[in-house]
Amino acid sequence: MTLSRRSMIAASGLIGTSAALGVPGSTPAQASPRAPRGYGLPTRKIGSIDVTPLLDGYIDVPADGVIGADLAEARALAAAVFQAPGSRRIPVNAYLLRLGGRLVLVDTGAASGMGATLGRLPMGLEAAGVSPKQVDVVLISHMHPDHINGALTPEGDAVFPNAELFVPDADFAFWHDDANLSRAPKEMKPFFLGARKAAEAYAPRLRRFSGESEILGPIRSVPLPGHTPGHAGFIIESDGEGLFIWADVVHIAAYQFARPEWGLAFDIDPHMAAATRRRALERASGDGMLVAGMHLPFPGFGHVAREGKGYRFVPAEWDYAI
Repeated sequence: MTLSRRSMIAASGLIGTSAALGVPGSTPAQASPRAPRGYGLPTRKIGSIDVTPLLDGYIDVPADGVIGADLAEARALAAAVFQAPGSRRIPVNAYLLRLGGRLVLVDTGAASGMGATLGRLPMGLEAAGVSPKQVDVVLISHMHPDHINGALTPEGDAVFPNAELFVPDADFAFWHDDANLSRAPKEMKPFFLGARKAAEAYAPRLRRFSGESEILGPIRSVPLPGHTPGHAGFIIESDGEGLFIWADVVHIAAYQFARPEWGLAFDIDPHMAAATRRRALERASGDGMLVAGMHLPFPGFGHVAREGKGYRFVPAEWDYAI
Protein backbone atom coordinates (compact mmCIF):
# COMPACT_ATOMS: atom_id res chain seq x y z
CA MET A 1 0.00 0.00 0.00
CA THR A 2 1.31 3.45 -0.86
CA LEU A 3 0.05 6.88 0.02
CA SER A 4 -2.30 7.83 -2.82
CA ARG A 5 -1.95 11.23 -4.45
CA ARG A 6 -5.60 11.96 -3.71
CA SER A 7 -5.25 11.21 0.00
CA MET A 8 -1.97 13.15 0.23
CA ILE A 9 -3.56 16.25 -1.32
CA ALA A 10 -6.72 15.96 0.76
CA ALA A 11 -4.85 15.36 3.99
CA SER A 12 -2.51 18.25 3.26
CA GLY A 13 -5.53 20.52 2.93
CA LEU A 14 -7.01 19.18 6.15
CA ILE A 15 -3.76 19.82 7.99
CA GLY A 16 -3.65 23.34 6.63
CA THR A 17 -7.17 24.17 7.81
CA SER A 18 -6.93 22.59 11.24
CA ALA A 19 -4.11 22.23 13.73
CA ALA A 20 -0.49 22.09 12.58
CA LEU A 21 1.01 18.64 12.97
CA GLY A 22 4.41 18.66 14.58
CA VAL A 23 7.07 16.14 15.50
CA PRO A 24 7.57 15.58 19.23
CA GLY A 25 10.50 17.67 20.32
CA SER A 26 9.89 20.32 17.65
CA THR A 27 7.62 22.49 19.81
CA PRO A 28 8.16 23.94 23.28
CA ALA A 29 6.97 21.81 26.16
CA GLN A 30 3.49 22.66 27.37
CA ALA A 31 2.45 22.09 30.97
CA SER A 32 -0.36 19.53 31.19
CA PRO A 33 -3.41 20.82 33.05
CA ARG A 34 -3.82 19.17 36.42
CA ALA A 35 -6.72 16.83 37.03
CA PRO A 36 -9.27 18.30 39.42
CA ARG A 37 -9.57 16.49 42.73
CA GLY A 38 -12.40 14.00 42.75
CA TYR A 39 -12.61 13.95 38.96
CA GLY A 40 -14.50 10.79 37.98
CA LEU A 41 -13.75 8.51 35.04
CA PRO A 42 -16.40 6.17 33.62
CA THR A 43 -14.52 2.90 34.10
CA ARG A 44 -16.27 -0.12 32.64
CA LYS A 45 -15.93 -3.79 33.57
CA ILE A 46 -15.22 -6.37 30.86
CA GLY A 47 -15.28 -9.52 32.94
CA SER A 48 -12.44 -9.07 35.41
CA ILE A 49 -10.80 -6.29 33.37
CA ASP A 50 -11.31 -2.61 34.13
CA VAL A 51 -11.41 -0.38 31.03
CA THR A 52 -11.06 3.37 31.61
CA PRO A 53 -11.55 5.77 28.68
CA LEU A 54 -9.20 8.75 28.52
CA LEU A 55 -9.97 11.87 26.48
CA ASP A 56 -6.91 13.47 24.89
CA GLY A 57 -8.90 16.34 23.34
CA TYR A 58 -10.47 16.97 19.96
CA ILE A 59 -9.84 17.74 16.30
CA ASP A 60 -12.02 19.89 14.05
CA VAL A 61 -12.53 18.26 10.64
CA PRO A 62 -13.68 20.70 7.93
CA ALA A 63 -16.54 19.67 5.66
CA ASP A 64 -14.18 19.04 2.75
CA GLY A 65 -12.13 16.64 4.87
CA VAL A 66 -14.82 13.98 4.36
CA ILE A 67 -14.14 12.01 1.18
CA GLY A 68 -17.03 10.85 -1.01
CA ALA A 69 -19.73 12.68 0.93
CA ASP A 70 -22.80 14.17 -0.67
CA LEU A 71 -23.14 17.60 0.93
CA ALA A 72 -26.94 17.63 0.95
CA GLU A 73 -27.06 14.20 2.58
CA ALA A 74 -24.34 15.20 5.03
CA ARG A 75 -26.49 18.16 6.12
CA ALA A 76 -29.47 15.84 6.57
CA LEU A 77 -27.47 13.31 8.60
CA ALA A 78 -26.11 16.08 10.81
CA ALA A 79 -29.60 17.50 11.36
CA ALA A 80 -30.92 14.03 12.26
CA VAL A 81 -28.57 13.96 15.27
CA PHE A 82 -29.17 17.64 16.13
CA GLN A 83 -25.83 18.86 14.79
CA ALA A 84 -25.16 21.86 12.60
CA PRO A 85 -23.88 21.27 9.06
CA GLY A 86 -20.27 21.98 8.17
CA SER A 87 -17.15 21.02 10.08
CA ARG A 88 -17.23 18.14 12.55
CA ARG A 89 -15.57 18.09 15.96
CA ILE A 90 -14.26 14.63 16.78
CA PRO A 91 -12.72 13.42 20.05
CA VAL A 92 -9.39 11.67 20.39
CA ASN A 93 -9.78 8.81 22.88
CA ALA A 94 -7.44 6.29 24.44
CA TYR A 95 -8.16 3.39 26.81
CA LEU A 96 -6.48 2.20 29.99
CA LEU A 97 -6.87 -1.48 30.83
CA ARG A 98 -6.21 -3.04 34.24
CA LEU A 99 -5.43 -6.73 33.86
CA GLY A 100 -4.78 -8.02 37.34
CA GLY A 101 -1.59 -6.27 38.34
CA ARG A 102 -0.72 -5.01 34.86
CA LEU A 103 -1.58 -1.70 33.23
CA VAL A 104 -2.11 -1.56 29.47
CA LEU A 105 -2.63 1.70 27.57
CA VAL A 106 -4.24 1.53 24.13
CA ASP A 107 -2.96 4.53 22.11
CA THR A 108 -1.37 7.59 23.65
CA GLY A 109 -2.99 10.69 22.17
CA ALA A 110 -1.17 13.49 20.41
CA ALA A 111 0.87 15.26 23.12
CA SER A 112 1.62 18.88 22.11
CA GLY A 113 2.27 18.20 18.42
CA MET A 114 -1.22 18.92 17.07
CA GLY A 115 -2.20 22.11 18.78
CA ALA A 116 -3.82 23.30 21.98
CA THR A 117 -7.00 21.20 21.71
CA LEU A 118 -5.09 17.96 22.35
CA GLY A 119 -2.53 16.59 24.80
CA ARG A 120 -4.83 15.97 27.80
CA LEU A 121 -4.09 12.27 28.23
CA PRO A 122 -1.61 12.86 31.11
CA MET A 123 -4.43 14.58 33.00
CA GLY A 124 -6.63 11.52 32.50
CA LEU A 125 -3.92 9.17 33.73
CA GLU A 126 -3.44 11.33 36.80
CA ALA A 127 -7.18 11.28 37.46
CA ALA A 128 -7.07 7.48 37.17
CA GLY A 129 -4.29 7.39 39.77
CA VAL A 130 -1.68 6.16 37.30
CA SER A 131 1.80 7.53 36.66
CA PRO A 132 3.54 6.91 33.33
CA LYS A 133 6.16 4.79 35.12
CA GLN A 134 3.44 2.32 36.16
CA VAL A 135 2.27 1.53 32.62
CA ASP A 136 3.51 -1.92 31.60
CA VAL A 137 2.33 -2.13 27.98
CA VAL A 138 1.40 0.45 25.34
CA LEU A 139 -0.59 -0.86 22.37
CA ILE A 140 -0.57 1.34 19.26
CA SER A 141 -3.43 0.84 16.81
CA HIS A 142 -1.50 2.69 14.09
CA MET A 143 1.29 5.23 13.93
CA HIS A 144 -0.61 8.42 13.09
CA PRO A 145 0.42 11.33 15.34
CA ASP A 146 -2.83 11.50 17.32
CA HIS A 147 -2.23 7.91 18.41
CA ILE A 148 1.52 7.70 18.98
CA ASN A 149 2.93 11.19 19.59
CA GLY A 150 1.81 10.99 23.21
CA ALA A 151 4.35 8.24 23.77
CA LEU A 152 7.13 10.87 23.57
CA THR A 153 8.17 13.84 25.68
CA PRO A 154 8.81 17.17 23.90
CA GLU A 155 12.50 16.21 24.06
CA GLY A 156 11.80 12.95 22.19
CA ASP A 157 12.23 10.58 25.15
CA ALA A 158 9.89 7.78 26.20
CA VAL A 159 6.97 9.00 28.33
CA PHE A 160 6.41 5.44 29.57
CA PRO A 161 9.93 4.37 30.57
CA ASN A 162 9.04 0.87 31.74
CA ALA A 163 6.52 -0.06 29.06
CA GLU A 164 6.79 -2.35 26.07
CA LEU A 165 5.52 -0.60 22.93
CA PHE A 166 3.52 -2.79 20.52
CA VAL A 167 3.10 -1.46 16.97
CA PRO A 168 1.59 -3.04 13.82
CA ASP A 169 4.33 -4.47 11.63
CA ALA A 170 2.82 -3.12 8.38
CA ASP A 171 2.61 0.39 9.83
CA PHE A 172 6.21 0.23 11.05
CA ALA A 173 7.34 -0.77 7.57
CA PHE A 174 5.28 1.92 5.83
CA TRP A 175 6.41 4.85 7.99
CA HIS A 176 10.05 3.69 7.87
CA ASP A 177 10.08 3.45 4.06
CA ASP A 178 12.28 6.24 2.71
CA ALA A 179 10.57 6.07 -0.70
CA ASN A 180 7.21 6.83 0.95
CA LEU A 181 8.79 9.67 2.88
CA SER A 182 10.31 11.20 -0.24
CA ARG A 183 6.96 11.10 -2.10
CA ALA A 184 5.00 12.66 0.75
CA PRO A 185 4.18 16.39 0.65
CA LYS A 186 5.93 18.49 3.26
CA GLU A 187 2.78 18.67 5.40
CA MET A 188 2.81 14.87 5.74
CA LYS A 189 6.50 14.41 6.53
CA PRO A 190 5.97 14.98 10.29
CA PHE A 191 3.84 11.81 10.29
CA PHE A 192 6.87 9.80 9.18
CA LEU A 193 9.31 11.54 11.49
CA GLY A 194 7.04 11.21 14.52
CA ALA A 195 6.49 7.49 13.93
CA ARG A 196 10.22 6.93 13.56
CA LYS A 197 11.08 8.92 16.69
CA ALA A 198 8.62 6.91 18.76
CA ALA A 199 9.97 3.59 17.50
CA GLU A 200 13.51 4.74 18.21
CA ALA A 201 12.72 5.88 21.75
CA TYR A 202 11.28 2.46 22.62
CA ALA A 203 13.71 0.38 20.55
CA PRO A 204 14.85 -1.88 23.43
CA ARG A 205 11.20 -2.63 24.27
CA LEU A 206 9.61 -2.37 20.82
CA ARG A 207 7.40 -5.28 19.78
CA ARG A 208 5.84 -5.67 16.33
CA PHE A 209 2.69 -7.67 15.66
CA SER A 210 0.75 -8.71 12.58
CA GLY A 211 -2.49 -10.44 11.68
CA GLU A 212 -4.72 -11.79 14.42
CA SER A 213 -2.17 -12.18 17.20
CA GLU A 214 -2.42 -12.80 20.91
CA ILE A 215 -0.87 -9.69 22.39
CA LEU A 216 -1.28 -10.27 26.08
CA GLY A 217 -3.48 -12.97 27.59
CA PRO A 218 -7.06 -11.84 26.90
CA ILE A 219 -6.05 -9.23 24.28
CA ARG A 220 -5.68 -10.07 20.60
CA SER A 221 -5.13 -7.86 17.58
CA VAL A 222 -7.51 -7.56 14.62
CA PRO A 223 -6.19 -6.28 11.24
CA LEU A 224 -8.21 -3.30 9.97
CA PRO A 225 -6.18 -2.05 6.98
CA GLY A 226 -6.97 0.93 4.80
CA HIS A 227 -6.81 3.92 7.11
CA THR A 228 -3.13 2.99 7.31
CA PRO A 229 -1.53 -0.24 6.04
CA GLY A 230 -1.22 -1.73 9.52
CA HIS A 231 -4.23 -0.11 11.18
CA ALA A 232 -5.44 -2.58 13.81
CA GLY A 233 -8.02 -3.00 16.53
CA PHE A 234 -7.98 -5.07 19.68
CA ILE A 235 -10.50 -7.54 21.09
CA ILE A 236 -10.51 -7.95 24.86
CA GLU A 237 -12.32 -10.97 26.31
CA SER A 238 -12.78 -11.92 29.94
CA ASP A 239 -15.27 -14.14 31.77
CA GLY A 240 -17.58 -14.42 28.77
CA GLU A 241 -17.64 -10.67 28.04
CA GLY A 242 -15.94 -8.87 25.18
CA LEU A 243 -14.94 -5.44 23.91
CA PHE A 244 -13.81 -4.57 20.38
CA ILE A 245 -11.59 -1.48 20.43
CA TRP A 246 -11.67 -0.69 16.73
CA ALA A 247 -9.49 2.43 16.77
CA ASP A 248 -10.22 4.55 13.66
CA VAL A 249 -12.80 2.40 11.87
CA VAL A 250 -15.21 5.33 12.30
CA HIS A 251 -14.06 8.94 12.56
CA ILE A 252 -17.37 10.77 12.23
CA ALA A 253 -20.21 8.93 13.90
CA ALA A 254 -22.90 11.22 12.48
CA TYR A 255 -21.96 10.17 8.93
CA GLN A 256 -20.07 6.90 8.70
CA PHE A 257 -22.48 4.53 10.41
CA ALA A 258 -25.16 5.46 7.90
CA ARG A 259 -22.65 5.85 5.03
CA PRO A 260 -19.70 3.50 5.58
CA GLU A 261 -18.38 4.35 2.11
CA TRP A 262 -17.59 7.92 3.18
CA GLY A 263 -13.97 8.29 4.24
CA LEU A 264 -11.62 10.81 5.78
CA ALA A 265 -8.77 12.67 4.11
CA PHE A 266 -6.26 10.81 6.29
CA ASP A 267 -7.26 7.39 4.87
CA ILE A 268 -4.19 6.16 2.99
CA ASP A 269 -6.29 3.76 0.91
CA PRO A 270 -9.89 5.12 0.99
CA HIS A 271 -11.42 2.14 -0.85
CA MET A 272 -9.80 -0.41 1.45
CA ALA A 273 -10.70 1.67 4.50
CA ALA A 274 -14.36 1.73 3.42
CA ALA A 275 -14.41 -2.04 2.87
CA THR A 276 -12.78 -2.60 6.26
CA ARG A 277 -15.27 -0.25 7.92
CA ARG A 278 -18.23 -2.14 6.47
CA ARG A 279 -16.79 -5.50 7.57
CA ALA A 280 -16.22 -4.20 11.09
CA LEU A 281 -19.71 -2.73 11.29
CA GLU A 282 -21.25 -5.94 10.00
CA ARG A 283 -19.27 -8.00 12.49
CA ALA A 284 -20.23 -5.79 15.42
CA SER A 285 -23.90 -5.64 14.43
CA GLY A 286 -23.98 -9.40 13.94
CA ASP A 287 -22.48 -10.54 17.24
CA GLY A 288 -23.62 -7.62 19.40
CA MET A 289 -20.18 -7.14 20.92
CA LEU A 290 -19.53 -3.89 22.74
CA VAL A 291 -17.29 -1.59 20.70
CA ALA A 292 -15.10 1.38 21.55
CA GLY A 293 -13.42 3.79 19.18
CA MET A 294 -10.77 6.46 19.29
CA HIS A 295 -13.08 8.95 17.56
CA LEU A 296 -16.49 7.84 18.78
CA PRO A 297 -18.28 10.31 21.10
CA PHE A 298 -16.54 10.07 24.48
CA PRO A 299 -16.41 7.73 26.34
CA GLY A 300 -16.74 5.83 23.08
CA PHE A 301 -18.56 2.68 24.23
CA GLY A 302 -21.57 1.41 22.34
CA HIS A 303 -23.17 -1.15 20.07
CA VAL A 304 -23.85 -1.25 16.34
CA ALA A 305 -27.35 -1.82 15.01
CA ARG A 306 -28.31 -2.36 11.38
CA GLU A 307 -30.54 0.35 9.95
CA GLY A 308 -31.69 0.13 6.35
CA LYS A 309 -28.65 -0.21 4.10
CA GLY A 310 -26.40 1.23 6.78
CA TYR A 311 -25.90 1.07 10.52
CA ARG A 312 -26.61 3.04 13.68
CA PHE A 313 -24.47 3.67 16.76
CA VAL A 314 -26.20 2.93 20.07
CA PRO A 315 -24.29 4.38 23.05
CA ALA A 316 -23.89 1.84 25.83
CA GLU A 317 -25.85 2.19 29.04
CA TRP A 318 -23.96 2.59 32.29
CA ASP A 319 -24.26 1.05 35.71
CA TYR A 320 -24.50 4.17 37.87
CA ALA A 321 -24.05 2.34 41.19
CA ILE A 322 -21.34 3.95 43.33
